Amino acid sequence: QVRLVESGGGSVHVGESLTLSCKISGFTLDGYAVGWYTVAPGKESDGPLCISASDGRVTCKDHVKGRFTISRDNAENTVRLRMESLRVEDTNVYYCAAPLWAGVKGYIYDHRGQGTQVTVSS
Repeated sequence: QVRLVESGGGSVHVGESLTLSCKISGFTLDGYAVGWYTVAPGKESDGPLCISASDGRVTCKDHVKGRFTISRDNAENTVRLRMESLRVEDTNVYYCAAPLWAGVKGYIYDHRGQGTQVTVSS
């Protein structure tokens, strides 16, 4: 059974940092892409926030570039999201998803975790 379990969320103030972790079990992360998502309540996902590809390439959406960093540890089957200079608008539930596949209309995934809440206050 594949499981993705996020941790590390919490309540912080503007400008502070958090590191989210996603522990994956049930399949080997090495060789697959993985990503972090946010989904606002009542809305559909607009695609992965940050992606770590199987070849080591990483990418994030423009509004978090330079502030968020995705990393992976294949030996530990874990992916992390380092979030710095947090803003109020970063408040959301953050999910990890794997493996990711590039579809015709964007990325799709096989499995997703339950998410971890990040709340940023001024």
